[in-house]
Amino acid sequence: MLQLRNAFVSVNGASGFQVNMPISAQSWDIFLLGCLVSVSAGFKPGNTNTVAISNPSAWAPDFYRLGVAQVSIKATTIQTVFLALLASSGCLALNNGVARTPPMGWNPYNAFYCNTKEADYKTAGQKLISLGLSNLGYKYVNLDCGWQGRSRNSSGGFTWDTSILPSGVPALATYLHNLGLKFGVYSDAGYYSCDSLGGTGHYLGSLGFEQSDAKSFASWGADYLKYDNCFAVSQTDFVNANPPVQLKPHFDAMRDALASTNRPIVYSVCNWGVQDPARWPGSGTGNSWRISNDIGPPINWDQLIRIINQVVPITQFAGPGGWNDLDMLEVGNSGLTFAEQQTHFAFWAAVKSPLILSTDLTKISSETMSIVSNPRLIAVNQDSLGKSVSFKRRYTNDHDVWAGPLADGSTVVVVINWQNSQRSLTFNLNDVGFASATAQDLWSGNNLGEIRNTYTTTVAAHGCIVLKLTNGVQASQSSFTYYDATSATLSGGANKRTVSSSVTVAGYIGNGGTITFNNVDGGSNGGTKLLSFDYINGDHTFSNSACSNCRNAYVSVNGGSAVQLNMPISAQSWDILLSGYLVSVSGFKAGKTNTVVVSNPSGYAPDFYRLGVAQ
Repeated sequence: MLQLRNAFVSVNGASGFQVNMPISAQSWDIFLLGCLVSVSAGFKPGNTNTVAISNPSAWAPDFYRLGVAQVSIKATTIQTVFLALLASSGCLALNNGVARTPPMGWNPYNAFYCNTKEADYKTAGQKLISLGLSNLGYKYVNLDCGWQGRSRNSSGGFTWDTSILPSGVPALATYLHNLGLKFGVYSDAGYYSCDSLGGTGHYLGSLGFEQSDAKSFASWGADYLKYDNCFAVSQTDFVNANPPVQLKPHFDAMRDALASTNRPIVYSVCNWGVQDPARWPGSGTGNSWRISNDIGPPINWDQLIRIINQVVPITQFAGPGGWNDLDMLEVGNSGLTFAEQQTHFAFWAAVKSPLILSTDLTKISSETMSIVSNPRLIAVNQDSLGKSVSFKRRYTNDHDVWAGPLADGSTVVVVINWQNSQRSLTFNLNDVGFASATAQDLWSGNNLGEIRNTYTTTVAAHGCIVLKLTNGVQASQSSFTYYDATSATLSGGANKRTVSSSVTVAGYIGNGGTITFNNVDGGSNGGTKLLSFDYINGDHTFSNSACSNCRNAYVSVNGGSAVQLNMPISAQSWDILLSGYLVSVSGFKAGKTNTVVVSNPSGYAPDFYRLGVAQ
């Protein structure tokens, strides 16, 4: 079992939020820094907040300092709180010594579903070696569904299907270990595991057998466990995206069982993003946690859009030992263009998702190899700092800008072309806070020299620009005048909604409902202004739609043409803000006589907290 102390964090007198904190050392003179916890209620704007830490029934750790994040994705009702501790725990990371960088390897599911044979696993291991992929970091060969037996042995132990794995699991593990690779098993936190037979496979799950199954997996030589989420509610409820039970205890039980084996095993929580595992936080339960429904198969561009939108509000939860898992790679499979596969791989790498190949390696093309073996993008993924890129700006229907830091002090930037055709695309360095920087193209490896203000290049449909920026010169930052949504004019069914004692938003914007911000200052010259919106959007989905994990809003200034805003989710609930969504809109007049109207004629927009206008 983990060695822990609990602390309870309260903001402005709100209910205490429990923080489960492992030891920092076996002595009382060693810090463990950067324990992260998201406190979901109570913060007020400004410097007037109080944060209390206590434990009503036992001792908490000793504390050195508290940090409150002030980053590009922040919130008023939820702030990420950094606790740097003296003589206490490593807090929310498992601290099990594995997955300090995102795991890399191979899993058969996207290519073979649940029909993978022993020979396929052995061949995949051989190909990782012969293709040179293992030398790049692709070390894990992981079982997926279909290998298990359908009944336990006489002592209640886990069994395998001898028609699938005739040599047995321990022999397969030994074979892969002798190749210099690592071996992963698969099970499920439910009564049965997932299958590709519509729920009729009834392969063994581990619910209620966590201790004995973990012991079996460890004794067989497992280095990795992918732990799925089918039949979590009952023996007849195959897949439930909105279960009536809490899933975290299911996954915590296997976490503790794995810890008791004393074998280092990467623990991959695969609950499809249900109940927002990043905010449990996931790093207290697993080494990675799936953030969304399956990427496929089959794969298409819309699947990527859905997953990209879903990771927007949770990139801050990734770090050494615990990672947002955007699902296995579809690079090499049909359904995506070459450029889309490049974007898929680059984004997964920069977000620090595990890079698990899931294609038939016996048929891998030179094009696919050029993507998955790119050493510069792999280095970004495996960077020791472990910081994910974060969402910086969306130019709706045009391009996204994401960026994040690397251990050497540089910045990685990913710019995604949303347009359906090849075109010239311009990246504005100010979107990542720079006026100039020295740039390297991470796809080609070409050094681009110093770029100032903007960088323009030709990008394929749904392709991307990936740059490493060094020697960055900071750009001047905009300051904003803010207008609260509660002071705006609401009409057509729009109304106020109380989120907490300190935050009220305007909701039901769209489908006839509008919000009008009056007397907005256009400055001395008017013209085009940079706007910043703080909003709540909990409209998450597990399937593709016209706006998967997003909502649209339309902004009009002084009755001018409306500008579309494609706004990602802020969380899987309706009580967490996403701050600083930027858009430039023209039509302002000089002075404080402007009106800004937000609407959506064909659906609901997010709930709005405030509008900022750059001065």
